Amino acid sequence: MSIFAAIHPQQHENSWHGNSFNSTRYRGPLMDFELTSKQRMIQKTVREFAETVLKPTAAEIDETQEFSWENAKAIGNMGLWGIQIDPAYGGSGLDTISYAMIIEEIARVSPASSLDITVHNSVCAYPIQRWGTDDQKSRFLPRLASGEYIGGFSMTEPNAGSDVAGMQTTAVKDGDTYILNGTKTFVTNGGIGSTFLIGAQTNKKLGAKGIAVFILEKSMEGFTVGKIENKLGMRGSSTAELIMTDVVVPNENILGMEKDGFKIAMETLYAGRIGIAAQAIGIAQAAFELSVDYSSKRQQFGKPINSQQVISFYLADMLTEIDMSRLLVQKAAFLKDKHANYAKESAQCKLIASETAMRATTKAIQIFGGYGYIKDYPIERFFRDAKVTEIYEGTSEIMRMIIAQDIIKNLK
Repeated sequence: MSIFAAIHPQQHENSWHGNSFNSTRYRGPLMDFELTSKQRMIQKTVREFAETVLKPTAAEIDETQEFSWENAKAIGNMGLWGIQIDPAYGGSGLDTISYAMIIEEIARVSPASSLDITVHNSVCAYPIQRWGTDDQKSRFLPRLASGEYIGGFSMTEPNAGSDVAGMQTTAVKDGDTYILNGTKTFVTNGGIGSTFLIGAQTNKKLGAKGIAVFILEKSMEGFTVGKIENKLGMRGSSTAELIMTDVVVPNENILGMEKDGFKIAMETLYAGRIGIAAQAIGIAQAAFELSVDYSSKRQQFGKPINSQQVISFYLADMLTEIDMSRLLVQKAAFLKDKHANYAKESAQCKLIASETAMRATTKAIQIFGGYGYIKDYPIERFFRDAKVTEIYEGTSEIMRMIIAQDIIKNLK
């Protein structure tokens, strides 16, 4: 039984069942910023888990670039592989604010572990739950919730990143099956996962409208792992190339309607951006806490360096930007749980949170000085981990494009 089921043995106040997100607390404007008692308990429990289980291995998995299966088992025992999966399928069924809070707490000590968890939850389990058939849910969700299956998602290819419609992977209809051929790159959980949502062109003449999303399993013949990436950051998370050579995929593994693949992919990324934003906040929070502690102890010219105005202003900026980012994440999470349009808000929170993470870790290294540049202190790892939050699930430039398009649309 997951830790969340233990906390809420009868029901989850903010569960998948019932009225989605505890709506009685949010009538009218978003003015109540208090977490519920259950959310506070979850936050406390996850922080203790992250500190005691994940923190001790964070530097090691970064150094070795090895996924920790021991940690994966502990994550499963905590119910973190199925944070928002319906309890009917073995998940914890939590609301999106709780989800974001959990990812933040994990990222605060081990960003690489938070990446494994958020990708698995938000861009693999979530779309199967959202668009999957009853058969697909029964086949995949229980195993994803337990961590028996670890999931991933990929639209990106060597020549198709932000331009999803330019993908070259093809899916050719063959009776009751499709034959997939192509290569996906930069796939999170690619080297260790077993279940992947893969985008492929079923009709290149239709462009984006000719894309379908397929559920592939690593055990399928012709579905292989290619290059394992040697990365700047997030080194404890497996990022790999996935190669499909005449992979036979049954019709029942199409997610949603074939013609809706691009729409499903885009809406999946909206959810994914909330998780990445929460991850970025966790990284920034770690940088802030490390900076506060170091600057209060480090003596220069006979007094702590945080007594210098420039250092104190760095800390003030860091805290303000972290709080701002967290509020934007909570707004996007709230709208998602209300089944409202949150495309712009997910882009806003991902944009601001990722840039906050970069600014916070950069200032933290400046505060630490030479010590911040060496591996004896964890801040250099958080700095390296922060950069990719401005890139994956849509670059900062793409986020600005989405927000600008929403502004222009609403002017008409």
